[in-house]
Amino acid sequence: MLDILKKMTAGKHILILGFGREGKSTLRRLLQAGTCASVTIADQAGADPGDDSIKVLSGPSYMDTLDDYDLVFKSPGIVLPRDPLTCDCQTTSQMEVFFTAYRRQIIGITGTKGKSTVTTLLHHILKENHRDAVLAGNIGIPAFDILEEIHEKTWIICELSCHQLEYIHVSPHVAVLLNIHEEHLDHYGTMKNYIHAKQQIYLHQEPEDLLLCELSSLPSSNYCRARIYTVSDRFSTADVLLSGTRIRFESGEFRIPAREIRLIGHHNHMDIAFDYAICHMLGLSDEEFEAALKTYEPLPHRLSFIGERDQVRYYDDSISTIGDATIQALKSVPNTGSILIGGMDRGIEYDDLILWLSEDPVPHIILMEATGRRIFREIQEKYPDFRAPERLVLVDTLKEAVASARALTAPGAACILSPAAASYGIFRNFEERGDVFRDLVFSG
Repeated sequence: MLDILKKMTAGKHILILGFGREGKSTLRRLLQAGTCASVTIADQAGADPGDDSIKVLSGPSYMDTLDDYDLVFKSPGIVLPRDPLTCDCQTTSQMEVFFTAYRRQIIGITGTKGKSTVTTLLHHILKENHRDAVLAGNIGIPAFDILEEIHEKTWIICELSCHQLEYIHVSPHVAVLLNIHEEHLDHYGTMKNYIHAKQQIYLHQEPEDLLLCELSSLPSSNYCRARIYTVSDRFSTADVLLSGTRIRFESGEFRIPAREIRLIGHHNHMDIAFDYAICHMLGLSDEEFEAALKTYEPLPHRLSFIGERDQVRYYDDSISTIGDATIQALKSVPNTGSILIGGMDRGIEYDDLILWLSEDPVPHIILMEATGRRIFREIQEKYPDFRAPERLVLVDTLKEAVASARALTAPGAACILSPAAASYGIFRNFEERGDVFRDLVFSG
């Protein structure tokens, strides 16, 4: 890995664009390689590299001089001022360099929803069965931080966001595309651009590579050279078929022990189906898979049961940022008495969610923040046949939403926070939103 980094940076002027966790790990490895002519950091908020020889660019104009550098390491999520193909500099990323070095050992996982669960569950199952495996990527672990843990037979389980894939030109040996829903249009502008970013996970694969793909997101054969395995819960022609709690793959069938695991809901069963196929390919037995599945602890804020108060069960699904996630939450939790919806408005459509809410028996639909107000307005203006509109409760904040839920939800029922919207501008991230929800539920 360091040999690749030395060769590509030798004698070059390097810019690290973004100095968060990934930018800091990139700087550490560049200094370790020791072949750069210079290293500069560009971060709008400023940075302290701990080395006076490293120049720092900050403020509104921090990206104005990209063409002054030979090579730019872009951090995920930063929006470039123009197409990198029109720049004089070469644009790369930590993940692209990492893939160049280790792609044959990487199982890369992306999708609008479910990628963290699939990634951590797969890693857990492999580790429980004494396989050499490490985690990296969007899960919060920069790829450059785990180099010393990688050996010749290590499987690298890598969660990949659309931002990490956007400009990449290398694809992993095993690619997993779980699903694609409308998301991040504030960044990409159009669904076409967002889909193209996700497709980078397989666009550069070779014929000997593997792609596991949800059937409705199946790529054209013109764009994928890998061996494709389709996954579905509807079409019997899929290579991996989920039917209820049964997974059919190749000549075998596996029943998910739904009452003995902590992952609830059909959407989580789909995640399990993807991991079952991968583990089957890697030679794990059904017995090994099932035993590890039963010991997996779900990640927080993903339809997690957080406790009971006044005989009401509370669930934190703060990770929910699209309507389909909220629909899945309502499908998964029995006897839902109230659901809390709303957050930052990124302009995505809520028609499917509104139609579902109209037919769902949930007695109290508590709408908050910008998207809550928008959904309330759209129901009034566009859906005159919305069933029992008196179920709608409009409030301003999460604090008011929890207060309403505590007052309205009947004993024996459940209350779910499943916002179907981003948290940004209100909270630092979805984790903080979930933590605040828990504090509000159990305080006072």
